[in-house]
Amino acid sequence: MTLWQPDPALIRRPAYQSLADQFARAIHDGRLANGARLPTHRRLADDLKLSVQTVSRAYEELIRRGLISGEIGRGSFVQTQRREPEPPYLPERLGEIIDLSILKPVCEPMHLERLKQALGWLAENLPSSSALSFRPNMVFPRHRAVAVDWLKLCGLDASAQNISLTNGATAGMTVALMSVAPPGSTVATEAIGHHTLVPLARYLGFNLEGLPIDGNGLIPEALDEACRLSDIRAVFVQPSVINPTATLMDAARRAEIAAVARKHDIAIIENDVLGPLVEDRPPPVAAYAPERTLYVTSFTKITVPGLRIGYLAAPDRYVAAVANRHLVSNWMATPLVAEIATKWVTDGTAMELVRWQRAALRRRQDIAAQVLAGVDYRARRDGLHVWLQLPADRTEESFVAQARLQGVAIAPGTSFRISDAPWHPAVRISLGSTTEGELRAGLGVVTKLLLGDPEHLLLAI
Repeated sequence: MTLWQPDPALIRRPAYQSLADQFARAIHDGRLANGARLPTHRRLADDLKLSVQTVSRAYEELIRRGLISGEIGRGSFVQTQRREPEPPYLPERLGEIIDLSILKPVCEPMHLERLKQALGWLAENLPSSSALSFRPNMVFPRHRAVAVDWLKLCGLDASAQNISLTNGATAGMTVALMSVAPPGSTVATEAIGHHTLVPLARYLGFNLEGLPIDGNGLIPEALDEACRLSDIRAVFVQPSVINPTATLMDAARRAEIAAVARKHDIAIIENDVLGPLVEDRPPPVAAYAPERTLYVTSFTKITVPGLRIGYLAAPDRYVAAVANRHLVSNWMATPLVAEIATKWVTDGTAMELVRWQRAALRRRQDIAAQVLAGVDYRARRDGLHVWLQLPADRTEESFVAQARLQGVAIAPGTSFRISDAPWHPAVRISLGSTTEGELRAGLGVVTKLLLGDPEHLLLAI
């Protein structure tokens, strides 16, 4: 039994999270060593004058954060040497698998040809600053000016001085989180959200609180309550279809989220990687709260995956922090890729590819509607995927495994689970990651599994 004990005088509402935070700090500070055995739920509850349910929930939260492990019959133990989380997609495409697990745009030989042409142009027109300079301010002023025009197509007015070029959306959201969420702070987000947020929170040392969602996205009242009960520093949102449930948040809800953030003076990080791909969408949340929103967009999912470049627009209050965090984590975006993005935005190629992608995805969504007829799923016409909740008699793990045995890879819904609220099993199915013929065949397998009798896997031993 460890000698360290939580201090009951430091427990605040909600008690389970405050208790979990005390344990987390003790683990990070080394006061609780790897392998240390924690008190039983009952004993700790008695010592702290808390309910057993509160302690149990605190331990569950620590398990979710990957800080402890629970072993039936033995107890709970500190687990600082954590197993890395598995991605929801296949790390590599194997054999004859129809891979509907990874979220990517529709790609055809035309995309490769366009990129080859751009590289040929770059060989003849490469500026010396992009090849020879170490200083971002010597390389990117022209690119930032062009980024202003692209962000207008995304529905956002931004100044060139407030824009950073990043190596895609992941780099952008990482820098944004580093800029507004110091270690030990808490970031709120949707209960079903970005699959990299949980490990990223662990690596950067901030806490993540998943909040309830509905068919319109994050519920403003839930955010307001979380801000009243916890020290929330920022909220991370994906309001425009790229979220796992394929939700498009309406304008009124975006304005409400902005109002709650302003009321509690918290930052907003908006992940809008589809940008202008989604037609007839409301303005970004950043347009409703420009003074506190760090807006992230990129080109990889709407033009061609190899164009790994993006924009991070930050308000004045965060510009210096963003510049500093970007320098220490990336130094600067890759200038050669930035040159291609700037050329494509300027000459119209980028929007041409976006329009092509929109048409291709709408054909894919039509295929999904045909093959999944009679199946309850969520999707948007311009989205890259569908979100399919499983019937009550199906387990997620078994369903994903059965599909894989029949040659189809799909992403388990739990990979996107951030809240510890009751969970309804679901899967995410990508529509752009393969050919139309393979997509139809893969969706056919999924449909047959759904409409057939559930079958448990038998393991050969």
